[in-house]
Amino acid sequence: MKLHQLSYIFLILAGILSACEKDNFDPPKSTLTGRVIYQNQALGVRSNGVQLELWQPGFQLYSKIPVFLNQDGTFSASLFDGDYKLVLLRGNGPWVDNSDTVNVQVRGSAVVDVPVQPYYLIANETFGNNGTEITASCRVDKISGDRAVERVILYIGATQFVDSNNNVGRVEKEGADLVDLSQNLSFSTAVPAAVLAKGYCFGRLAVKTVGVAEMLYTPVQKIQFR
Repeated sequence: MKLHQLSYIFLILAGILSACEKDNFDPPKSTLTGRVIYQNQALGVRSNGVQLELWQPGFQLYSKIPVFLNQDGTFSASLFDGDYKLVLLRGNGPWVDNSDTVNVQVRGSAVVDVPVQPYYLIANETFGNNGTEITASCRVDKISGDRAVERVILYIGATQFVDSNNNVGRVEKEGADLVDLSQNLSFSTAVPAAVLAKGYCFGRLAVKTVGVAEMLYTPVQKIQFR
């Protein structure tokens, strides 16, 4: 066999061995979990619609690790042990922008809460039914900032994942209905025929702030109607 052929075979084998070594790297085994909170209460959001950013200084490739929030305001990330910086993505949540950095040390596992200042909160929410109609009521409390309320929405879902992208029905209040936020808001909407046979659905209220893309949501509530 000619020398250049042997060299070619050696290069192929070396490439295969190198690829195997890369495939055999251990995946990250440590876990970072936490919540986005206001007054120690997690804030509801759209599932995978709001994200945080993790950065790990000291590496040549200094790039962000996106961490998406669950609909109940919790998050989780699998990481290598190390020191990280956790920051809010500007303009991405239903709260006032905050440039503060949370330093996180991950050694096996770590738990961290990220405090924010929401523009508005939904309070005293109730859900029920009147025959084949779903009813709800709530109050909207202003928390911070100078932005107005754009709308308040009741979403109906066939599953426990309910938001602006995952719903089978909705009804909203806006404009004149939101002039006096000290008054309770009442909602009523028919149960979609496709859900009626199940005997239950899921409800969730959301408040939209003017000029803010993402909404703040209440916890999902299961509603029985038979």
